[in-house]
Amino acid sequence: MGSSAFEASQAPGGHHHALARLAGEWVGVSRVWFEPGAPSDESPIRGSIRPALGGRFMIHEYESALGGKPLQGMVLIGWHIDAKRYEMAWIDSFHTGSAILFSTGAGDAGPLPNVLCHYGGHDGTPPWGWRTTIEQPDPDTLVLTAWNIEPDGPEAKATEIVYRRA
Repeated sequence: MGSSAFEASQAPGGHHHALARLAGEWVGVSRVWFEPGAPSDESPIRGSIRPALGGRFMIHEYESALGGKPLQGMVLIGWHIDAKRYEMAWIDSFHTGSAILFSTGAGDAGPLPNVLCHYGGHDGTPPWGWRTTIEQPDPDTLVLTAWNIEPDGPEAKATEIVYRRA
């Protein structure tokens, strides 16, 4: 990655510029679905998003609960200039166990991440998909949504975080 490519990506309209706009302290609601329909759990969430390595990446750390039990997580978010795609590495104390979910661009290279990964399948069963999007409808609102994708099946909303700037 040349410095001029990174500088261009930091300019208004660039992917790193869009990522930088996510920085801050956030509070909101986390919802989890185990079945389609109404959420199975809804809990308060607090998160922070900060730049790393001169703005090349963003780090999202958060604390919430699921079923009344504390939950913590961390996400490393980046725009891969050469591959022209978003990439994320996600860990948390509920969903990922001891694994890291590595996600890469899921098609469009829109202004914010739309990434896909696969999990499971280590026992010979087909792996499932997990697609994550980040949207910022206005400067003070942030929506992180993830869908579970059955092997050869449809997507179903699995998690949604709706943040407001703290």
